[in-house]
Amino acid sequence: MDKKNPLISVVVPVCNVEPYLDKCLDSIERQTWKELEIIIVDDASSDGSGRICDIHAGRDERIEAVHFPVNRGLAAARNEGVSRARGEYLAFVDSDDYVEPWFLERLWLSMRRSGAELGICGVDGFPAGEVPGTVLSPGEIVRCMVRRSPFLWNAWGKLYPTEVVKRYPFDGRALCCEDLVFFYQVLGRTKRAGYVPDKLYHYVYREKSIINNGVDERRCTVLSALDAICRDASARCPKLWPGLEQIALDTGARLAMQAVEGGVPKGELIRYLKRFCGHTRRHFHPQALRLCPCKKSLAAQGLLCVGWAAFLGFALAYKAVKKVKKGVWG
Repeated sequence: MDKKNPLISVVVPVCNVEPYLDKCLDSIERQTWKELEIIIVDDASSDGSGRICDIHAGRDERIEAVHFPVNRGLAAARNEGVSRARGEYLAFVDSDDYVEPWFLERLWLSMRRSGAELGICGVDGFPAGEVPGTVLSPGEIVRCMVRRSPFLWNAWGKLYPTEVVKRYPFDGRALCCEDLVFFYQVLGRTKRAGYVPDKLYHYVYREKSIINNGVDERRCTVLSALDAICRDASARCPKLWPGLEQIALDTGARLAMQAVEGGVPKGELIRYLKRFCGHTRRHFHPQALRLCPCKKSLAAQGLLCVGWAAFLGFALAYKAVKKVKKGVWG
């Protein structure tokens, strides 16, 4: 190994992604950064994913394949990979996604040149947006997140010091928002991040993916996670607090719209909307509202603060307009 270049660990959690897995692993194996170890954790897949993991491990000595005998969830799979990581730096790649050959090299160079503790790149499938530079403070990152671009809470698409990742294991109790809690913790001890605007990470949209599956109790766990994050930020990270409050407001508004547009039965819909109203009122602060970049979201936030009936009338009207426009111009 070249002593000038540190070892980078890549952790790939796997569960029933047979159609996507070869492309994912091939893209990591072809990295221009050669000082590399790849840790694949198969979370008791019931399709051919486990066999594909073993094939890749058998032909590339940089790969370690781990198989869980029973399904333990994404958080446990990632934590297992992190516990085995020997690299100085670490990246996560989801097993249905893929990366450009220079993904790791560009992120590491960005961190080294800027003295940053975190590297972030653009993600294919998400708008680039306006970014104030290539070296960013945590506050600037949160403000970009408020504008929904280009940074995401997701653990993937980033390069971290391994010792930081080992300090903050993923919490399986957070269900579909474990990335949110993890990345907030990382931001809390980050002074600067290097940003590579090129889209080096390719997110593959799947209809059955958890984050694309409409509104249910599992997805709503993000609300309690945001409650805890905002409470913590108000005490420990006041510069981040207004932006995080706006993210909480926007998340509640988007879930409420998805519940209406997704055809949730009326009784269940009203129960969800009442929950979203309570969430909105907890985070409804002038400092947060001033940061909202979207008029539709701002209107939704205001109406959720008023009450579920006011919001429902707005949402149904908006849904009807969308349907008419689709019929005329679609």
